[in-house]
Amino acid sequence: MTTDIMQSEEIIERLVVEEESKSQALKQRLEESRQKKAIQPQQLAESAVMGDAMVSDAQSNKATRFDFYQVNPALPSIAIMPSPPFVQPNTENYAEVKQNGIQAVQDNPVSTFSIDVDTGSYTNARRMITEGQMPPKNAIRVEEFINYFSYESKAVADDKPFHVLTEVLPTPWNRQTRLLRLTLDTAKTASQAIKPSNLVFLIDVSGSMNAPDKLGLLKKSLKLLSRQMRKEDKVSIVVYAGASGVVLEPTAGNDVLAIESALDKLNAGGSTNGGAGIELAYKMAESVFIKGGNNRVILATDGDFNVGTVNHDALIDLVEQQRTKGIELTTLGFGAGNYNDHLMEQLANKGNGNHAYIDSLFEARKVLVEELSSTLETVAADVKIQIEFNPYHVKEYRLIGYENRHLQREDFNNDKVDAGEIGSGHSVTALYEISMANQPGSVDDLRYARSPKATVSDKSDEIAFVKLRYKLPGEQNSQLSSFTVNQDAVVPALSQASNDSRFAAAVAAFAQKLQGGKYLQDYSWQAIKELAINAKGKDEKGLRSGFIQLVEMAESIENIQ
Repeated sequence: MTTDIMQSEEIIERLVVEEESKSQALKQRLEESRQKKAIQPQQLAESAVMGDAMVSDAQSNKATRFDFYQVNPALPSIAIMPSPPFVQPNTENYAEVKQNGIQAVQDNPVSTFSIDVDTGSYTNARRMITEGQMPPKNAIRVEEFINYFSYESKAVADDKPFHVLTEVLPTPWNRQTRLLRLTLDTAKTASQAIKPSNLVFLIDVSGSMNAPDKLGLLKKSLKLLSRQMRKEDKVSIVVYAGASGVVLEPTAGNDVLAIESALDKLNAGGSTNGGAGIELAYKMAESVFIKGGNNRVILATDGDFNVGTVNHDALIDLVEQQRTKGIELTTLGFGAGNYNDHLMEQLANKGNGNHAYIDSLFEARKVLVEELSSTLETVAADVKIQIEFNPYHVKEYRLIGYENRHLQREDFNNDKVDAGEIGSGHSVTALYEISMANQPGSVDDLRYARSPKATVSDKSDEIAFVKLRYKLPGEQNSQLSSFTVNQDAVVPALSQASNDSRFAAAVAAFAQKLQGGKYLQDYSWQAIKELAINAKGKDEKGLRSGFIQLVEMAESIENIQ
């Protein structure tokens, strides 16, 4: 800028407080000064931007608006408010969760659902709360909160894939109801006894993954997993961005140097063609398929598919087709801002795998090292649970969570209907809130209801009849197991219930409170925390202590909002 222009700007600064009639003259004088020095528009654009300003009329105090050029801040200029900083829009995607309602046993005595061993909802919510924000209500899947934690296991019979435990205890948040806890435990397979694994790491290296909590954490996490592999295992690496490609051909699992070197070379950039990547990963898995082994694609991404096969139904169809060939899919979610939780959970569900969200190296170790056998070794497939409540003892019930695992009553006996898988060492817990027959309910009795004819005396001590269907690995026909929940499972006082049941209740209360607490009455954060503290029990890994801290953080966030 020349001296003439600087002088012109100084004149403007002195005159902006004068009356409105002079503003047009000021603009014209500034423009004439610029034209005299033949400043090109391109040069002017580099040192100035157009803007608006409000000046106060010194005589009438009336605000007057005019256009002006804001020159380089290093030079004398008219002061304006700075533009607000650019904030990356949050495009995280969650499926709508409609909480299960209360069912009258007289009208609908049977509840049917598929098990769910995913844990991604809990760790994703933990990430958000730790960052100082409450998670969206649709990000909360109560069953994934409950099943994040392990519970005391019992010996599993040799002829069964799991042991079943039941307990009926007073509901902490409602004195008029009780909680029915149903837990399935499986025996843990020793690492050396795990079947040979054929793993394909399908890694998103698109531009959206360029962050320490995404690709950086992803590489460290998969290194932890690779160090658990053995000579008889095979590891391949496929990457995708705008295009997909093979980074590591099938390699012996104990060749740690080759695997980690391939991971170290990965960098993020480009758009996300996830569909092409999945197709290539499945082809790689098929090329070294291990009959009778664990054949699995492990998809690690933020789920932000934006080019290529973006038809999610087509992706899900592909995953279902490969499932029938014996190749399963596990999804590992990373990062924030554009995380597609809905798609990641769907793909794992249809791929007979599990979904986990990795928010730290601590979580990566839990999922990929400590729970490796659970992640890789399936002991029962298409596991379905059906409970029939005895109307003589139970008036109403509500299944807490499992909203997207609901099955029709007739689906229970249909082996073509897909359901969840349970891995070695997994523990799966479901909670029902039930109103006993001698307690007031939430649903009015029908005026013209007829009592159904029972096949067993309804005055027996049976509270409920539980049936399980499952398929052993490699089998197409399901097996049936059943048992009754009797009065001897009822615990009269909450303090007499097991630590596991009380802690599971605290976790369920926490998740429901994050959803809005529709059924919690006035149950407080403090009450949840106290219940968890008193039921913490053995906590070798510190997970339950971490939960208690999370409750405290959620309460603090709510108090300052």
